[in-house]
Amino acid sequence: MTGIPQWPIAAVDEVARLRALAAGVRGAAVTERTVGAPLDEVWAVLSDFEGAFGLIEPDMRRVRVLARDGERVELLAHSRWGFRARLLGVHRPGWFWAQSRFLLIGMAAVAQPDGRTRVALTGGIRVPRRAALVPLGVRRAARGALDRLEGRLGATL
Repeated sequence: MTGIPQWPIAAVDEVARLRALAAGVRGAAVTERTVGAPLDEVWAVLSDFEGAFGLIEPDMRRVRVLARDGERVELLAHSRWGFRARLLGVHRPGWFWAQSRFLLIGMAAVAQPDGRTRVALTGGIRVPRRAALVPLGVRRAARGALDRLEGRLGATL
């Protein structure tokens, strides 16, 4: 049809979406790395909430999936210090964002043309009733999680 403007279509991948969402959370830090494994393998490990996830995120002693409804997920996480968090979130291929009253976890992964995978992590302790995270140790913890992910995958850069 003539006369109708053709608007540009903007598409962002999951890692860019994670960066954008985290930018709205004061104290959030996004840590990214490209790992030497395909997206399916990477996401299988990161999405194994009741298994490998606790090995990647050692602060999580145990995570249990309480409910799933399409992309919606409810998790019960137990920390190594005895704290519990009921996380509500969205989980789909390459994307996970969940939060509880005191905790936020975000993960994203995107396949790269060379067969590797770009992974981004964010999260931390939430300040109740505020869009803020306690920023202490977040980057160090995320780097450690990515190190453990690579070790679990047997991947090297």
